[in-house]
Amino acid sequence: MAVDPAMPLRADARRNRDQIIAAARTIFVDQGPDAPMEDIARAAGVGVGTLYRRFPDRGTLIREVAVDSFGRALTEARASIEEEPTCWDALVRFIGFSQELRLSLHLAMISAQAGAVIRDDPATDEFRRVLLTDLDHMVKGAQAEGKVRTDIGTGDVAMLFVLLMRPLPAKLDEIEGASERCMTLMLDGLRAHPGTPLPSRPITYEDLLD
Repeated sequence: MAVDPAMPLRADARRNRDQIIAAARTIFVDQGPDAPMEDIARAAGVGVGTLYRRFPDRGTLIREVAVDSFGRALTEARASIEEEPTCWDALVRFIGFSQELRLSLHLAMISAQAGAVIRDDPATDEFRRVLLTDLDHMVKGAQAEGKVRTDIGTGDVAMLFVLLMRPLPAKLDEIEGASERCMTLMLDGLRAHPGTPLPSRPITYEDLLD
């Protein structure tokens, strides 16, 4: 029997729920939201039956993981904006918050199944919109500061980050600093200096909301 998520949980049930969400977040980062539920249960250290009692279908689990991930990423976005001296510094710090941002953007933009689940739930979709609004603020603010090239949009930054943060092949993953090198190259490509003209139009914040 499925458990009503609004009901208070016993300590052991709360622990199981938190373990499942933590395991799902990690596996979704590496494999996407279509990862087998059995793999998630195994990583969480619970039985498949326990997983399905708490999350009766994949959509319910995706929604809970999305709320958790969006909330974490939004907290970091707000801290970056409030604590860093410039929008560029805030953007660099926020992009460095890689795992949560990567998962949030994957759920919000890349996975068709996750996108449908999120858009069908007004509260979760509002999280997505607020997070993308904060990212848009950082990108446009950094452009106004003269730090980011003006021929890109917030959607370009989000897409570039998602593509860059896909898991590295095993051999490359063993090279110390490989991800950091790629991140530095990406940030340099965003800077406002003469570069190769980009084809077509920028991918904008509004494009992300469709």
